Amino acid sequence: MKAAELRAKSESDLKSELIDLLRAQFSLRMQVATQQLAKVDQIGKVRRDIARVRTILAQKARQA
Repeated sequence: MKAAELRAKSESDLKSELIDLLRAQFSLRMQVATQQLAKVDQIGKVRRDIARVRTILAQKARQA
């Protein structure tokens, strides 16, 4: 997910995207705990996506 794609979305879309990413992060953490996750790098990707979404939300809040 790129920042340019996120900037094109509305604030409500970004919030729903953030919720989805947080759920995905929780699911990945549970898979790690039960040793079912094969691709551990997915955790880092989801964390970076969460940070991107939160950054874009903060930028939009400052502009308003």
